[in-house]
Amino acid sequence: MRPGAVTVGAVHAAALLLGAAGLASTLWHGIAEPGNALAFGALIALGELARWGAHPGEREPAPLGAAAALAYALLGHAAGTATTHGVLQIVAVVCAGGLAGIVPHIARGRAGSRDRGPGRDHLARRVLTVGFAALCFQPLYNAGALTGHLGAGTPYVLFLLLVLGLTGLCDAVLAALLLRARTAYPYGPLLRDELRALLGIGSAVCATGVVMALGVAAAGLWALPVLAVPLLLTQVSSRRYAAVRTVNRQTIASLARATEIAGCTPPGHARRVAALATAVGRELGLGGAELTVLEYAALMHDIGQLSLVDPVAGGATASLPAEQQRRIALLGGEVVRMTGVPAAVAHVVERQADPYREQPLPARIVRTVNAYDDLAGQDAGAALEALETLRLGTARDHHPEVVACLARVLARGGTPGVTSVPTG
Repeated sequence: MRPGAVTVGAVHAAALLLGAAGLASTLWHGIAEPGNALAFGALIALGELARWGAHPGEREPAPLGAAAALAYALLGHAAGTATTHGVLQIVAVVCAGGLAGIVPHIARGRAGSRDRGPGRDHLARRVLTVGFAALCFQPLYNAGALTGHLGAGTPYVLFLLLVLGLTGLCDAVLAALLLRARTAYPYGPLLRDELRALLGIGSAVCATGVVMALGVAAAGLWALPVLAVPLLLTQVSSRRYAAVRTVNRQTIASLARATEIAGCTPPGHARRVAALATAVGRELGLGGAELTVLEYAALMHDIGQLSLVDPVAGGATASLPAEQQRRIALLGGEVVRMTGVPAAVAHVVERQADPYREQPLPARIVRTVNAYDDLAGQDAGAALEALETLRLGTARDHHPEVVACLARVLARGGTPGVTSVPTG
């Protein structure tokens, strides 16, 4: 069994055991304050239902559900009356609400084989992180230590924010760990991306969780719908933004196919280079917007060939003289600028033919991965020979570290549709 599979299995097993313990304890002892449990469980389910359009691996596909779960974990009073629910009941309500919200997705066929892994990861993280928040808060609150030492003013609110900050860090560590286990990308850059996201939607989720807990403590459950609407609208807006981003990527991919339709490059070349370049970029520590620029530049790296009077034989630019490669790259940068794509993408495209010591990292990656696909194509037997050719070119054309990272990615199996290095 792969080490990554062991890590994923361990996280899922821990979440399953905690969830089972919560459900068993709640069934055995009964539900304390059933009205509160029902209201928060329904809000968690609503957050999961509003996930329509979420992409696999998205950092927080259900911010409303996350905020409601955290608010229930930090709930000490409801309309001025002290609550008696404990950590295990909180876990049980989170599990029940999450499962209730996921069932319609399964019924609509949205939990296909592609989404099953990330979907389970999402629920496992939710159970473990909310359990962590409840464990940090409920025992201290029920023992009177919080109100006795901090009172009900600013220090108490700061403590809630501290607990949620630690919970966010816990979730970021788990998310990066699971993604590392599934992709074998370096852990450091993945954790950095998760922490960066924590400052965005994560901060909104934590702030809403605190406000919900304090609002219900003061005004009762009537505060929930009022406080939930802004985050629900934010969730819907993020779905729309994700849809626009998907359309942009599809448009760029369609433009990239123009070279294939014109017969300038082999079928699938741009897609293979983009997939492999993105994997190499992650291996080298790129993330977020940097990866997006790299992917777009890799898709459009050959578009300069459309300006040539005589197409390059076979579309393979790696074997051309340096001056001709440079000319195609500059033409490509001009074309990319006219498409309205961000200027950073055009900069990478036009720098891909420079000596690697003068290139930015994304341009180094595009050049090396393009050369690999030109040399190896879809011939598994040529993969090792292509890598050896790249290693011989590390004096000027290809950065040694990029070539080494490419070899590691290929040794792990590459990406779908990309020729990997045979092992054994």
